[in-house]
Amino acid sequence: MYLVESKGGAIFCMLLSLFFLGTWPAILTLLERRGRLPQHTYLDYSITNLLAAVIIALTFGQIGASKPDEPNFITQLSQDNWPSVLFAMAGGVVLSLGNLSTQYAWAFVGLSVTEVVTSSLTVVIGTTLNYFLDDRINNAKILFPGVGCFLIAVILGSAVHSSNASDNRAKLSTLSESYKDGTGTIEISELQESVQKKGDLEGGSVRVDKAKSGTANFLIELENRRSIKVFGKSTAIGLGLTFFAGACFSLFSPAFNLATNDQWHTLEAGVPHLVVYTAFFYFSVSCFVLAIILNISFLYYPVLNLPRTSFKAYLNDWNGRPWAFLAGLLCGFGNGLQFMGGQAAGYAAADAVQALPLVSTFWGILFFGEYRKSSKKTYILLVSMLFMFIVAVGVLMASSGHRKN
Repeated sequence: MYLVESKGGAIFCMLLSLFFLGTWPAILTLLERRGRLPQHTYLDYSITNLLAAVIIALTFGQIGASKPDEPNFITQLSQDNWPSVLFAMAGGVVLSLGNLSTQYAWAFVGLSVTEVVTSSLTVVIGTTLNYFLDDRINNAKILFPGVGCFLIAVILGSAVHSSNASDNRAKLSTLSESYKDGTGTIEISELQESVQKKGDLEGGSVRVDKAKSGTANFLIELENRRSIKVFGKSTAIGLGLTFFAGACFSLFSPAFNLATNDQWHTLEAGVPHLVVYTAFFYFSVSCFVLAIILNISFLYYPVLNLPRTSFKAYLNDWNGRPWAFLAGLLCGFGNGLQFMGGQAAGYAAADAVQALPLVSTFWGILFFGEYRKSSKKTYILLVSMLFMFIVAVGVLMASSGHRKN
């Protein structure tokens, strides 16, 4: 079994994890904006997400000879370690719920704000829990100021969304007086005439003239193409999903920490702790099972007025499937690298990978036209949010410790 033991190796794992975890949400957002049903996308994503855990377990988890106190992955599968296994599986359940919620939240509040708020909540709650679970191996004088910076980023993220939503309302109001402010609805039939679908946009069979990013016509074209319709729905739905996802994300890392280090002494005497690869395997299995159950249910009983579909339709839907598979691999390897780094340097410091909104915001601005032609106020809040986020991540990584085996 290969273990990351140096602080430098742990930081490398965190940085690589940061890139992977910041990229996969952008891919799923791209598919939703192209009209692919989120149920189909998430089923594909779940398959390769589990595959990544299996690959990691059968490679890193099987390197070298098995030792009594550090058994290899396959050796540990037959050991009596079910209390730790249940902690790992509980972590997978809350991660699956969080990921599923964010997939719908992206449509309502945008990729950038969703990732900032969920990641910041993860750090504020999860990092504090991990600090005490890790027997305070991280420098508290550095760690908790970093947590405070993340909390400020949450507030700024909500302000960015509110300001950008006001900008979009102003753009749409120039085209139609039927728009109602606040949580009201917008009659978009008139606005859609120039860009109304005349065929299967998801299949790409019809060409739609593209409006410039950030304009009212761009927002309407996007509404026509995407699978989750957001016009006329309260933004509170998106923010509610975002904060729920953040609460879920804040629990998965502490649960994994308990699974690998048994701080509550639930294992029988002489039974070795779960190695990170075994814990990650069980973690990913529970994440996969819950995702499959929920998303197959959503095929036949969809939420948010999405169209009803079927398992047969899902199997035949190859539009965007390779991208969904790629997203699952990126997320799986990203989570695995985070846990490998956390086992070496402390899970509180490993929460620095929650800087993933820096990557997601880059993709959101570059490819999705987020914040184009917004107000000066929105730009100031956006820059402030990202700056605070960068400071918070740097401070959090500086708090890294070293776990004593």
